[in-house]
Amino acid sequence: KLLLAIKFLIFLKAVFRHTTGPSLNNDKLYKFAYSAEVYVDQVKASLQKSAGYRISSGVDVNLLWRNPDNDDDQLIKITVRDVQVENVNERPAAKNIFKGKSTEKIIGKEYLEALQRPIVLELVRGKVKTFYSYQNEPGFTQNIKRGLASLFQLQLHSGAAREVDISGKCNTTYHVRQDQVTKIKALDSCEIEKEGFTSHNQILDVSTKATSATIYVLEDSFFKSIKAEENYVLLLNSRRKTGAKIVSKQRLELKSVQAGPGLIAGKQVASVIKTLDSSYVAVSLVADPVKSECKKCPSLSEHWQSIREHMYPEKLSKAEAARSFLSFIQNIRKATKEEILQIMRSENKELLPQVVDAVTSAQTPASLEAILEFLDFKDASTSTLQERFLYACGFASHPSEMFLKSLTAKFKGDIANEEIRETLVIVMGALIRKLCEKEDCKLPAVVEAKRLILSRLEKAKKDDNVRMYLLALKNALLPEAIPLLLKYAESEEGPISNLAATALQRYDPSFLTKEVKETMNRIYHQNRKVHEKTVRTTAAAIILNSNPSYMEVKNILLSIGELPLEMNKYMLSMIQDILHFEMPSSKTVRQVLKDMRAHNYDRFSKMGSSSAYSGYITRGPDVSSTYSLDILYSGSGILRRSNMNIRIFNRNAELHASQVVIEAQGLESIIAATPDEGEENLDSFAGMSAILFDVQLRPVTFFQGYGDLMSKMLSATGDPINVVKGLILLTDYSQEIQLQSGPRASAEFLGGLAIDISGGMEFSLWYRESKTNVKNRVAMFIAGNTEVDSFFVKTGMETTLEAETTLDFISTVQFSQYPFLVCMQMDRVESPFRRYVTKYESLPCGRRYVARRGKAELLAGNEYPLHQENSNMCRKVFGAVSDSSSSWF
Repeated sequence: KLLLAIKFLIFLKAVFRHTTGPSLNNDKLYKFAYSAEVYVDQVKASLQKSAGYRISSGVDVNLLWRNPDNDDDQLIKITVRDVQVENVNERPAAKNIFKGKSTEKIIGKEYLEALQRPIVLELVRGKVKTFYSYQNEPGFTQNIKRGLASLFQLQLHSGAAREVDISGKCNTTYHVRQDQVTKIKALDSCEIEKEGFTSHNQILDVSTKATSATIYVLEDSFFKSIKAEENYVLLLNSRRKTGAKIVSKQRLELKSVQAGPGLIAGKQVASVIKTLDSSYVAVSLVADPVKSECKKCPSLSEHWQSIREHMYPEKLSKAEAARSFLSFIQNIRKATKEEILQIMRSENKELLPQVVDAVTSAQTPASLEAILEFLDFKDASTSTLQERFLYACGFASHPSEMFLKSLTAKFKGDIANEEIRETLVIVMGALIRKLCEKEDCKLPAVVEAKRLILSRLEKAKKDDNVRMYLLALKNALLPEAIPLLLKYAESEEGPISNLAATALQRYDPSFLTKEVKETMNRIYHQNRKVHEKTVRTTAAAIILNSNPSYMEVKNILLSIGELPLEMNKYMLSMIQDILHFEMPSSKTVRQVLKDMRAHNYDRFSKMGSSSAYSGYITRGPDVSSTYSLDILYSGSGILRRSNMNIRIFNRNAELHASQVVIEAQGLESIIAATPDEGEENLDSFAGMSAILFDVQLRPVTFFQGYGDLMSKMLSATGDPINVVKGLILLTDYSQEIQLQSGPRASAEFLGGLAIDISGGMEFSLWYRESKTNVKNRVAMFIAGNTEVDSFFVKTGMETTLEAETTLDFISTVQFSQYPFLVCMQMDRVESPFRRYVTKYESLPCGRRYVARRGKAELLAGNEYPLHQENSNMCRKVFGAVSDSSSSWF
């Protein structure tokens, strides 16, 4: 009976021996054919025309040792032989970079020898427990072998597992069906060391999708074939037609099973490995982060000389300036502090501002150290460079804590120019918001900067200081700042009250509590004190844009008719715009309008020239952009506020691309007119404020006070005042991707803008006419480069987009009669648009294959349609102009 029981146990062991993982037979040599292919192309392109390459070889596998106490613990030896490198797609001889070159010439003798040195795997229940290789083997060849070794990892029952392979520690799911097993690896779950960064705003960023699937076919408890495919898709969010894909394929097919070497005797793995080759060491199966060095790349100084001519101020509205700016940033990111300083110290004053833009935008520790050493904030003569540095910090795509820490330290030190001091605090606010959006609000530098701004605002006595800290909060958008902003909006006078209100307007409606709405209602309806029109209309906009109640909308509508003349017309226009543009509050407005007390002819027929209007610039499947123009006049016909906004949005995010506000006050005395209620004591003032890509800039003053106004009018040339001019890095995406076949890929998308925004206000007492002009000149360049680097061959694709355009907003007012004539114009000039795709394959020796396709087109200019009333008014204005000019003599 005992003998029968022992035999039965042996039988059971034989039957169930290989149920938890693949197993090799003793004394056999398994000969496989292996290939690893890489493709790079546009997302929807066929792989038949992709750039790429194939590594193919034979692979010999044999069992070295099986644990006598556990059959599922095995050592297997894997040897790569007969390596070939070739095109992944057939090419004519003239376009084949591998033609006439042996594998040894392509890979190099040392690397080929390393690649063909055997590796040993310890497999326990089908999983790789230990990966044995040689210690000082080149990282590139080690990774190719890791990619091959990872294919041998398998479980033979369905279910989820957390596995370590070349991609890192990843979530995997197995589906088993008879002799076929499918392994799905969730690549976004993989924990692996990698470098990279993304843009702070989703609209400017890049979306990625990654998939990995491996299909195993088993025969006689071991692999008959393995097919693995990994896909990475990268799409530019602002234009999803622009993108790239990387496809990595591996195939291992059993060709024959022959007699092979016998097993090595031993009870412990360590002794078996030592017997086999004492040089073997256990190394991680996770890939090493390796990258080939560029041997013939130009130095930073050489690169700068090659692009320098495109960076002069008069060329900044050209796409070539934006292209040069981006390439310069890429080179600065590889440079040392000394190399960067060398260029800055040797360059002339005309080009230095553009160098400062690029150095700051590079956002590396070396570039930040260099620029901080170069700039002296105690020297007022370099204030232009200091301002360019600060704005580049504000626009930073992925600022670090060090940026904010450095600015806070500068603010606490001596600053010669008061405007620079103001700009510095405003930019600190922008950096606080960007770091908080990355969930870095609790970093010491952020906590310190928030405390400094909030505490100094509460202690500030001078209006200029209050204004400076309010502008910083307008950028920071801190929830804890809302009570302070409410206090200043309701209790202060003029510009301070207006600034606090516009800061609240920038918050997401979810932050606008019951207390905020109650305060805005008190301001609009003047329950506690008289407020300026600009503050009241901003309060109304906040109420109407934050899920207003039925009664809030009704009270606003009932107020129309009781307001100052032009404010009546403005509020009426705002309500009509909400309905026309189907804004979120439009449903509530329509409900209220069913009540005839709110909706009647008397209320909706108010005269005036003020207006508010929104419209689409573009509507697309990926992103849309809108403009809004609103203009508010005083009762005497003089401009109080002109506000132009451009917003870009998709389904998940919004970007406030630009806002240009021209404000004027206290000008009634010039034409002997009576100021409106609440505006009797305002000083003469006109200025411009701008927001650019979600960053509030320091406002610009045209004139301040009656004396300054008269001197400016007498010496006026009509030339516009520059608001912002420079180079801005918008899209900034860089990621390293470890392919499971071994090579390392990189994806880099950079988008730059060369921008020149200017604005002016002309005022003629003789013709009783005023004109404001805001000119936006921009050139855009986007470059995406997706590359797979296998040290002996590089393959990739570069995509570029470039465009140049000018957007003009002109408002002309003739106030010789009432209602005065107002004509608003918004024009975009004819714009060139070019896009190119370049696919390439290259060897270190310089042999290169390049395929390039492109398309250039001219986008027609456009005069954006505003409301019909404006069109009628423009006919009258320009009709009057032509009449007066013809009868001058």
